Amino acid sequence: MRFLIRLIITAVALWAAVAIVPGITFTGGWISLLVVALIFGLVNAFVRPLLKLLTCPLILLTLGLFIFVINALMLWLTSSLSRSLGLGFHVDGFASAFWGALVVSIVSVLLSIFVRDEGGGHDGVRS
Repeated sequence: MRFLIRLIITAVALWAAVAIVPGITFTGGWISLLVVALIFGLVNAFVRPLLKLLTCPLILLTLGLFIFVINALMLWLTSSLSRSLGLGFHVDGFASAFWGALVVSIVSVLLSIFVRDEGGGHDGVRS
């Protein structure tokens, strides 16, 4: 259930980026957007940690600001993978990816605040 909620939050965050950021487009329905959100989640789960490890000195040198660049690259990679799968999600360039990743991050955090894990990490069992 938690996975589904995270997937929906990511899909809504991506939809917000499409609505707000020029250069990010999506032509498709909610199912396609959920698949794009799944791809985005997989990219962030597998590629992002490796990229952060490889760019650790640069992240330290910029006092963490290079993370914004990594986030933009993850959104851009998601766009590329989605385009190759015919899902209709497209990011026009790095600037759009940068601002889009910022919007996705902010919306995800805000929505996650409202959907807290009230079980305290005990699989819904309260003590």
